[in-house]
Amino acid sequence: MYVAPRPDAVEDPLYGIRLGLTGALSFAAIPLLDPLMPTIVAALPVGLIAAQRKAFAPARILAGPIAASVMALLMAWFVTWVQPMPVVFAGAMWLVYFAGFGMILRTGAAPGMLVVIMGVLFSVVGMSGAAAVTVLRNEFILAALLTLVIAPLVYTVCPARTGVPHADQPTPGQGNTALGAAIRASVLLALSFWLYAVMPPSDIMMAIMAALVLVFPTRRAVFFEAGQRMRATLYGSALAAIVLALFLLSPNLPVLLGLIFLAGLWVGQRMLFDPRPHMAYQNAYPAAMALIAGALSTQDPADAILSRIVLTLTGAFAAAFAVALLDQVTNWRPENSRLPAGAALDRAGPV
Repeated sequence: MYVAPRPDAVEDPLYGIRLGLTGALSFAAIPLLDPLMPTIVAALPVGLIAAQRKAFAPARILAGPIAASVMALLMAWFVTWVQPMPVVFAGAMWLVYFAGFGMILRTGAAPGMLVVIMGVLFSVVGMSGAAAVTVLRNEFILAALLTLVIAPLVYTVCPARTGVPHADQPTPGQGNTALGAAIRASVLLALSFWLYAVMPPSDIMMAIMAALVLVFPTRRAVFFEAGQRMRATLYGSALAAIVLALFLLSPNLPVLLGLIFLAGLWVGQRMLFDPRPHMAYQNAYPAAMALIAGALSTQDPADAILSRIVLTLTGAFAAAFAVALLDQVTNWRPENSRLPAGAALDRAGPV
């Protein structure tokens, strides 16, 4: 799947400041909006804005939140419709996963990943009943609307130096993509039931990254991505622990917002200048935001951080191993890349 390139320090030197400001504004909105799932409101704007590159492009900024809102509405309706019939529900979600992975493997573009992510979130929450689905739908729409407010503001305060907007360049996949999609849909369905068994619905944002390793089609890239998700989890957990520890010394909102800004600034600077793959840092900041929001609402901080590490380790590597094994047995894509997966991902090329 196509991966956004590393932000360029020459074209966008204020990227880190913009990222930190996004996190601070997202958290500042939580007391005002009083969401039922603050982890989504804290993490979604950060995740969407962190994925932007180069100049401010209104169409790209609008596309992410609008697509998330539309998908949340459709998935909430669909899950509520099929949820009373367990066997039909499981089969229907497999078809959703299959469609999403099929889009990813055939085109390499990101919309398929949105289908997969929303499918996991709503299917797992849907097992708790229609009321939980409605809450999740409303929280996604609220977070998307907040993103539409924050994004133009942070780009106005911290504009990119270049005036050229970024253009994605996904590459269509090859091989028997239907078989590859079926493998991933089956593994993800099993992972969804595991997430439901071990996690309350309010914490689902903290484990969703375990499912994202499956979007990368080659055997080596799957394991590489699992490792990067673990790096992101460790970085995000460490950031959350530091922010929470310092915040407890002076529990005031301005202090919390300042710490969140500094955490985002550090992540942004690592993305700009650290030679290691940048996506681990990009994924770490939304993870930290979700952990902090959850810990300050209903969770014990130590338990939240520990559960995220354990769940990501167990889910990500178990799913990666299953997919890699099935890929090897079926050999649906015999032309798997011989290039080191880290290099491919960090160049933002197709895997």
